[in-house]
Amino acid sequence: MVYDLIVIGGGPAGYHGANLAGKNGLKVLLIEKTALGGVCLNTGCIPSKTWLHAAKIYAEAKNGAAYGVRTEGISLDQERVTARKNKVVKILAAGIRNQLQKNNVQVVAAQGDIIGRDETGFMVKAGEDYYSGKNLLIATGSVPIIPPIPGLETALREGMVLTNEEIFNLSRVPASLVVIGGGVIGLEMAAYFNAAGSKVTVIELRDRIGGEIDPEIAAVLLGNYRKKGVDFRLNARVTAVERKRVKFIAGDGEEEVEAEQVLLSVGRRPFLSGFGLENLNPVLEKGRLLVDRSGRTSVPGLYAAGDVNGRSMLAHTAYREAEVCVGRILGRTEEVNYEAIPAVIYTSPEVASVGESAESAARKGLAVETVTISMRYSGRYLAEHEGGDGLCKLVFTRPEQRLIGVHLISEYASELIYGAGMMIDRKMQAEEIKKVVFPHPTIGEIIKEAVWSLPG
Repeated sequence: MVYDLIVIGGGPAGYHGANLAGKNGLKVLLIEKTALGGVCLNTGCIPSKTWLHAAKIYAEAKNGAAYGVRTEGISLDQERVTARKNKVVKILAAGIRNQLQKNNVQVVAAQGDIIGRDETGFMVKAGEDYYSGKNLLIATGSVPIIPPIPGLETALREGMVLTNEEIFNLSRVPASLVVIGGGVIGLEMAAYFNAAGSKVTVIELRDRIGGEIDPEIAAVLLGNYRKKGVDFRLNARVTAVERKRVKFIAGDGEEEVEAEQVLLSVGRRPFLSGFGLENLNPVLEKGRLLVDRSGRTSVPGLYAAGDVNGRSMLAHTAYREAEVCVGRILGRTEEVNYEAIPAVIYTSPEVASVGESAESAARKGLAVETVTISMRYSGRYLAEHEGGDGLCKLVFTRPEQRLIGVHLISEYASELIYGAGMMIDRKMQAEEIKKVVFPHPTIGEIIKEAVWSLPG
C-alpha cells in the first residue's frame, strides 16, 4: 500500500497535519514512538499551564486581603496539582486519538526510520513493517540542549538536575530550586515554584531575562519577580554542577548557590538524528532542517513542520506550518507569515508579543515610532490589579503608521495577542484600528487607547 502522506512525529505539527490531510481525503500514516501530543501536551505547554493556573489561584487566595477577601489556612497540595495535570493530559491525548481515528489516519506506535526513496515514494520502516508514501512530513520536534558543564551529565543521571521533560513528575515542592536559563521555560517554572514556596534562583547568561522580548517589558517582569522573592543572577555563567550546589561566574568572581533541585532550561534544538534522515540528504542549516515558507525541504515531496525546522519553535507555529505543508500537498499555494507569530510567557503577569520590537526594527533598518502606555488606562485592569505596573507598547512604521509590533505585560495578555497578530497580518494602520469597537470594560481596550495616544 502506498500512502499519500507519511508523518513521522505525533506532536502538534504531526497530529494536526495528519488530521488535516485525512480530513481532505488523503490516505495518511502517522508514526509516533512515544506519546501522541509530543512535548507540548506531555511535558511542556499543557502541564506548565495546568501548574501555573494552580499557582495563580493559590497566590490570589493568599493575597485576597488587598481586594477585601479574607482567607486563612491556604495551602498548595503538589500531589493533587500533579494529579490534575495528569488528568488534563490524559483527556487531551484521548481527544487527539479520537480525532485521528475520525479522520481515518492510521497510527503506528513505533520508531519510524527512513530507508530511502524509490519510484513509489519514500520508504519508511516502523517496527517490523515497511511503508511507502508519496509525500513525507518530518515532525520530530526538538530535544533539550545539554551544555558541556562539568558535573551536569552526572547530575542529570542522578535526578538532581531535571529538564522540562522530567520536572512535571515532581510530586513534592523542593525547598530550593536553581533554574539555569532565564528564557520562557525557565521563567514559567521559576514562577510556579516561587509561588509554591521554593527558594528560587535564576542564573541567566545575558543581561536580561525573557530572550528576545522587548527590554522594557523584560525589566517590568524582572521587577515583579524580584519583589516576589526570586533571585536573578544576570550576566552569569554556570561553571559546575555539584551535589546540592551550582557554581557560576558573575562579575569578577565565582559564586555558588545551594540547590535541592536544578532545572536546566537553556533552550532546545531540532531533533534530526537517529531516524535515517541522512538517507534522503536534505539541506541542513545551523542544526535545523532547512525549509521555505511553505515547509518544503530541498528534497521534492519532503516537508518539515514544527521545531525540527527551527524557524519558530512554538506549538502554534507548528500547527500553522503543518496546515501550509498539507495545503501544498493538496495543490494550494500557501505560506507561513512568520512576521505575525505571537509569543507568550505565562508568568503572572503574562508577557505577550507579536511582530517587531523597536530593537528588531532598528536592526532591519525600518523607520518606526513607538507608543507605550500603562495598563492602568484600562478600567478593568485597574479594578482587578492592585498596584499593577503592566504596560502596552505598540510599534508603527513611519510615516504610514502601519502596526508592525505589539508588546504586553498584563494578565490576559495571552488572550489578547492573537487580535494584535491579526492586525499586523492584515497590515492595519492606526486610523483603521481606531475604528475597531472593543467591548468595555476589557483589558483589550488598552490597544485602542494606545493607538489614540499616537501623535497626529
